[in-house]
Amino acid sequence: MSIVINTPTSNIGRALASRLLDAGESVTLLSREKKKVDELARRGARVVEGSFEDPALLAKALEGAEALFWLTPPPARPDYYAWATKCAKQAAAAAKKAGVRRAVVLSSAGAHTGPGTGPVGPGREMENDFEAALPAVVSLRPGIFMENFLRSAETIAKSGQIFLPIPPGKRWPVVATADIADKAACWLLDRSWSGHHRVGVHGPKDLSTDEAAAIISSELGKPVKCVELTPDQARGAMQSMGMPGFVVDIIIEMYVAYIEGRLDAAEPRTPNTTTPTSLAEFARTTLVPAIRANL
Repeated sequence: MSIVINTPTSNIGRALASRLLDAGESVTLLSREKKKVDELARRGARVVEGSFEDPALLAKALEGAEALFWLTPPPARPDYYAWATKCAKQAAAAAKKAGVRRAVVLSSAGAHTGPGTGPVGPGREMENDFEAALPAVVSLRPGIFMENFLRSAETIAKSGQIFLPIPPGKRWPVVATADIADKAACWLLDRSWSGHHRVGVHGPKDLSTDEAAAIISSELGKPVKCVELTPDQARGAMQSMGMPGFVVDIIIEMYVAYIEGRLDAAEPRTPNTTTPTSLAEFARTTLVPAIRANL
């Protein structure tokens, strides 16, 4: 009996696979390119090469599986909402047919809002589809990824600034992807639970952009400031970088949802939703080296 991971090359999927293998679990990886997961294969993971969009390959990966970890990749096509929900519905049905009883679904803080929230939009429908198909489902709803600050490594290095269309005084949960993988592993390794659960994953504390910039500044040893952009300014910046128009539209929709409060976490912060990695630790080990590589 194996645990299937549909995105083993993502930050979360790869870390999760490693943790499950460390625990002695049988792991099946559904990967577009086998060579990208060679290290995990050498450690004993079974690899089914191909796309999780392919029903035949999905069925093959789920043969003899006891559990599924499902993560939808970031937007890469104009019909992202329809594509993401279609893939999740197909996966839920395939898991049910294969006799899978448990699934851990990566959703997001704000998923309760539904459409109109950019890449978060499909989350609520995906949660519902898995819950309709399987008796035991946990939907993880993490806050803002600390890894998102890596996108600003170059501007921090060159100007000491982070540009975001987010109000400076508002606080959000900020979490490291490694902690999300750990949380998923805990649920997958625990075979005692049942029912449907929607669980916040909130990092150690909520942070504003100004507080985040101060933490990064302290770890870097030089001033870092977060500069608030308007959505139109952010749109122009992304367009000037050559980002596809549909990607820009989806990201701006998400930022507007942040500004309007529609992506505020529905789950209260509790000891269970609080995870250990601080932004200071992440900055010290991951972000600051990336910034210095751009100096």
